[in-house]
Amino acid sequence: MGTKELIDEGKTALGIEFGSTRIKAVLVDDKGNPIAQGGFGWENQYVDGIWTYSLEMIWKGLQDAYADLLKDVQEKYGTVIKTVGAIGFSAMMHGYMAFDKDDNMLVPFRTWRNTITEEAASQLTSELGFNIPQRWSIAHLHQAILNKEPHVKDISFFTTLAGYIHWQLSGQKVLGVGDASGMFPIDSRTRDYNKDYISKYDSIISSYGFPWNIEGILPKVLVAGEDAGTLTEEGAKKLDVSGNLQAGIPMCPPEGDAGTGMVATNSVAVRTGNVSAGTSIFAMVVMEKALSKVHEEIDVVTTPVGDDVAMVHCNNCTSDINAWAGIFREYSAAMGIEVDTDKLYTTLFKAALDGAPDCGGLAGFNYFSGEPVTGFDEGRPVFVRNVNADFTFANFMRLHLYSAVSTLKVGLDILLKDEGVKVDKLYGHGGFFKTKEVGQRIMSAATGGPITVMETAGEGGAWGMAILALYLMRLKEQGSGDCSLSEFLNKEVFAGEEGTTITADSEEIAGFDKFMETFNETLPIEKAAVDCMK
Repeated sequence: MGTKELIDEGKTALGIEFGSTRIKAVLVDDKGNPIAQGGFGWENQYVDGIWTYSLEMIWKGLQDAYADLLKDVQEKYGTVIKTVGAIGFSAMMHGYMAFDKDDNMLVPFRTWRNTITEEAASQLTSELGFNIPQRWSIAHLHQAILNKEPHVKDISFFTTLAGYIHWQLSGQKVLGVGDASGMFPIDSRTRDYNKDYISKYDSIISSYGFPWNIEGILPKVLVAGEDAGTLTEEGAKKLDVSGNLQAGIPMCPPEGDAGTGMVATNSVAVRTGNVSAGTSIFAMVVMEKALSKVHEEIDVVTTPVGDDVAMVHCNNCTSDINAWAGIFREYSAAMGIEVDTDKLYTTLFKAALDGAPDCGGLAGFNYFSGEPVTGFDEGRPVFVRNVNADFTFANFMRLHLYSAVSTLKVGLDILLKDEGVKVDKLYGHGGFFKTKEVGQRIMSAATGGPITVMETAGEGGAWGMAILALYLMRLKEQGSGDCSLSEFLNKEVFAGEEGTTITADSEEIAGFDKFMETFNETLPIEKAAVDCMK
C-alpha cells in the first residue's frame, strides 16, 4: 500500500509535542516511518514574575502546527487527512494548570521553568522522604497553599500541559504514567500514585480544610498502550480548523517530553539511558533498583510503562549558544555576508573540536534561568577569562559547549559514581547533537563513556509520541496487550538500527574534568552576577 493510500485509509499515527520553543506534529506510517510533519515556533512569556504560555497561544500553536502538517501532506501526497489510526499528545513535563468545577483555569499556566517553589519543594522532600524538585506540579500546588493563594480552595482538577490538551480534545482527565510521575511520586509496582505519599500529603494539608483531597484532583494514571479515550466532535474542530478531521479517533495516554525522548531513543529498558539536550537538558537512566538515599539533584520519574527512572534535569542548555550564534550572525551581516543558519551552527560547533580539552582557561555559565542542581533560583549568562587564558575562537566555542552540559555532569556524577547506577547504553538526542560528532564527543567527555545517536533521534519527541500512538494501534489490531513497549520498539521500530557511537579519548575526558574544577571554583562569580545584575 502506498503512502497516499495509508493516509486515506487512516493507517497512520499522529504525534504532536509542545516543546519549549516549538510545537511539532509528526505523521508516521504503519511501520513508524515519518511521512509528514508540521510545526509552529513559540516562546514563553515572563508575566508578573511567572514564566507562562497563554491559552490563546497554546491553541493557536496547536492549530497552526497541525495546519502546517496538512500543508506538507497536501504537497507531498496530494491528499488531506480525514482520520488516523491513533493520536497522541506530549509536552514539557511538570508545571501547573489548575481548574475549578466549571473547568475555568484559575491562574495562568505556570511552566516547569519557574523556580518559585523552593519553600514547598524543600518541605515536601523532607516530609515525604522523596525528592520533590521545584518544577514538579505538586511543588507548585503546595507553594500556592503556603502563599495562601485564594484560588486553591476552588481547585477541582490540576494537570500538565499535555494532560490539558488531551482533556480538551477527548474529555478524559487522564495522564500517561511518565508525565504523571512529574506531578506526584509514582509507585513502580502499582504503576499509580504512591499511596503512602498520598496519605502523607493529605495529612500535611489537613489543617487547611480544603474541600478536596490530593488524589481527587490529580488526573487518572494510564500506561503506554492503554485506551485513553477518543477524539470528540468538539476536539476535532479544535485541532483541525479546516473541518476535515473526523471524530472517534483513538487517543493514547498523553506523555511528557521525558517519556517521548525515551521512546525516540529506544531507552525504555532497564540499564538504558538517554540525554536530551535542547533549551533544557536532562539525562535519564532506567534503574535496576532504587537509589540508596534521597538526592535533591536527582528526580525519580518513570518510563511510559511505569519503570523507575533516575533523572538529572537542568533548566539551561543551548540558549546561551543560540545567543552567541546571533552575535556572529549580526557580525557577518555587518561584513556584508549572509550566513545560512545550518552552516552557521555547524561552523560554530565544529570549531569547538579544535579547542583545548580544558578550554584553555576560559570559564562561563549558561544560566538564563535558575538552576536548582547548583542552588540558583535565578540565572545570568556569564563569560569570564583570566588575562593569561588562551582566548581563541575554538576555545571560546568549546567553552560554551562545555558550559551547556556542565551542570548536568554535576548530577550525573552523583548518579553514576556515588550511587553506582549501571547504564549499558546512553543515547543522545536534541539540537545539541545535530552537528555530526561534535555534541556526542563533548557529552562523552562529560560522562566518561560512549554516547550513541540513532538516525531517528533527530525526529525528536513528536516522533516518539507518534510511536506511542502506533503502539496503541498495534495492540488494538492484536486484540491484546501481550507485546511490551520494549519488544515493540526493538522488533518493529528500531530493528537493525545500531546508530553511531562515539567515545571521547582519555585526554578529552581529563580536560573536561579539569574544566569542571574551574567551574566549581568560579561558581561564586555566577552568584555575584545574580546578586549585582537586577
